[in-house]
Amino acid sequence: MEIIDTNLRGLVVLKPKVFEDERGYFFESYNQKLFASAGLNLNFVQDNQSLSHTGVLRGMHFQNPPYAQGKLVRVITGAVYDVAIDIRKNSETYGKWFGIELTQENKWMMYIPEGFAHGFLTLRDNTIFSYKCTNFYNKASEESILWNDPEIGIQWNVKDPLLSTKDLEGGLFKNFIPQF
Repeated sequence: MEIIDTNLRGLVVLKPKVFEDERGYFFESYNQKLFASAGLNLNFVQDNQSLSHTGVLRGMHFQNPPYAQGKLVRVITGAVYDVAIDIRKNSETYGKWFGIELTQENKWMMYIPEGFAHGFLTLRDNTIFSYKCTNFYNKASEESILWNDPEIGIQWNVKDPLLSTKDLEGGLFKNFIPQF
């Protein structure tokens, strides 16, 4: 597996070694020893999965300490534009974002450490998205930053995404009080 650093410290893209033949394919989506050798000493405690149709935008979500979550995300079927925002107050990239297309074809994954807001835009119908989380969900610690916050300036390339009420009511970054 190739582990690639991004421009945001701690946020990495993972490109698995895929074995394909006439039967289909096989790859390791997680290997504790390999991750640990790359400095990713993770303890996953919860797996989540979502199904979304084209144009659904979920994000930009995070949980505050002590319930902050690291997430290993990937697409099982379909495609997404996956985005993370650095919300670590003392980080040199505070308020910066990184986006990448994750698809069933490329089988890439992204590890999003604690201290990042996360979201994605679904690019195909019936996209199944998987999250491995390092902490349990805690509603009281959950927050979100507005998906189209002008200060962040994420280039989603969509005018009218399908959004939940929670995502429509995300906070502005300028009013955000970082706890990381």
